[in-house]
Amino acid sequence: MKRFLSSFLASLLALIVFFLLCFFLLMGIVSGLTMTTKKVSVESGSWLVMDLSKPLLEQELQNPFLAIAGSGQTTIMGLHNVVTAIHRAARDQRIAGIYLKLGETPNGFATSEEIRNALEDFKHQSHKPIYAYGDIASQQAYYIASVADSIFLNPRGIFEFRGFAVRLAFLKGLLDKLEINPQIFYQGKYKSATEPFRLTRMSEANRIQTTAFLQDFYRHFLSGIALARNLDTAALARYAAQGVIQQPADAVKLHLIDGVKYDDQMQETLKRVVQLGEDERLHTITISNYWKAIADSVHGQGAGQPAIALIYAQGEIIDGSAENQPRDQVIAADDYIKWIREVRRDDRVKAIVFRVNSPGGSALAAEKIWRELYLARKQKPVVVSMGDYAASGGYYISCMADSIFIQPNTLTGSIGVFTIIPDLHDFFQHKLGVSFDGVKTAPLADMGTIDQPLTDVEKKWIQNQIDTVYATFCQRVAQGRHMPVALVDSLAQGRVWSGLAAVLNGLADRIGGLDDALQCAARMSHLKTYRLEEYPPVKNPIQKIIESFNQELTTTKLKATLGSYYPLLQQWSDLKSTMGTPQARLPFWIFLP
Repeated sequence: MKRFLSSFLASLLALIVFFLLCFFLLMGIVSGLTMTTKKVSVESGSWLVMDLSKPLLEQELQNPFLAIAGSGQTTIMGLHNVVTAIHRAARDQRIAGIYLKLGETPNGFATSEEIRNALEDFKHQSHKPIYAYGDIASQQAYYIASVADSIFLNPRGIFEFRGFAVRLAFLKGLLDKLEINPQIFYQGKYKSATEPFRLTRMSEANRIQTTAFLQDFYRHFLSGIALARNLDTAALARYAAQGVIQQPADAVKLHLIDGVKYDDQMQETLKRVVQLGEDERLHTITISNYWKAIADSVHGQGAGQPAIALIYAQGEIIDGSAENQPRDQVIAADDYIKWIREVRRDDRVKAIVFRVNSPGGSALAAEKIWRELYLARKQKPVVVSMGDYAASGGYYISCMADSIFIQPNTLTGSIGVFTIIPDLHDFFQHKLGVSFDGVKTAPLADMGTIDQPLTDVEKKWIQNQIDTVYATFCQRVAQGRHMPVALVDSLAQGRVWSGLAAVLNGLADRIGGLDDALQCAARMSHLKTYRLEEYPPVKNPIQKIIESFNQELTTTKLKATLGSYYPLLQQWSDLKSTMGTPQARLPFWIFLP
């Protein structure tokens, strides 16, 4: 009896704890939903605060579980919403100026470029001040903030100005020790995605292409800062090369920033700018809350008017449907075919703007999306806006557009194909003591199994498949860009290009951001006013809760934990998916301090 009571009480306690956890989880969800729907007011004389350390997506994500995951927010803003909010703030008399909080920027080069351009527009159109301050100024954060009227840093803070670098990890030595043979097939001498598995250092071709686009990025970075701060580009390059900026005071001396202050001193400076007394309260509003305050009026613009479909394509290109995968990480062919077909058949939609931010993925999935966009282009204008990456498969799905807009520091091109079929025969036999045997009805029936090496016939068969996919890729580009196939092949070979080089070589049409692409689509459709229809469609709150719990909680926690190292995990995940099928994929991700 005593044992029974003990067991009963333990079970009862566990049940109570379980229901308490469910209760607090439910309260967290309700609180999160309340936070996302709470009405926000903008006080007169407010500083619009933008934290440059916050991640941005292409399309806004509202998720009450983000706060539970430790991110401290329930919304990750979309880039277009940020740019729209900055433009609206220029005309909003309640906004006194913009206050940039410096930090380590997790966003890509082209994303940073769009934000910086929007800030420049704000400054020139409104003549309102922009101030920047922080404890840490990463190179990208400083590049964005260089358009500010004044930049200040904590006296004991960190100012990074050391130039750009790309570092790659090579796994061939490890694979040799494990007796794993990565049987590699590729087309394109610059297609370096497989180099980590077959080499111990960068090939000369890869070194040439990486140096070229990195130098393009760096020159653009230096010239932008030099123009904004009235400095000499050569002098800036020399400062980075010699490592002369070690303390914030060094940056002040060389006129890269305007001074050093502690946070309380910075707050007093902001008060003085808007003519507030020492005891008066400084009004601030985050850009996320400001967007909530103006979103209804922005979305209400063009009501009843013809539409332009804005389709966001962010992440790895995969076959099938996304199902439970986070929408900011995959471009699932079946889902995008459905959405493109829907807007193609909708007479109210007069044009399509396809926003691509992808390093590529499945060649077959890219071909299927290309086909649907090709059919759409026959009926209405299709304009592509490229984000941080639109390379390999990302370029495949972009190349048929009527017009392609690109940022100077977008990575694009990488027109090439590869696949990897690992041979683990020796690993299984020598390291694990495992052997395999079987029967087959035809010589190629068991081709591609990982427990045996490929025969010469099988290798030739697979290489023919890769060559065919590459030839098709080049034909698609030639058709979309109105180029001879031979010229495309000379620009292809898997080579990665900067946005500037892409325009010069005819792979893109002009430098510009998403707003420029939307204006182009409106002109091509002869629209003076229009409304936006965004895809993927925004789900209702209940759907968001169910899907968000499965999708975003783990991803957001990983991002918060790993910080700037999260792309390494993403790259490893991408590499795992390359096994056995033709891939049109960028050979690397780039992230800088």
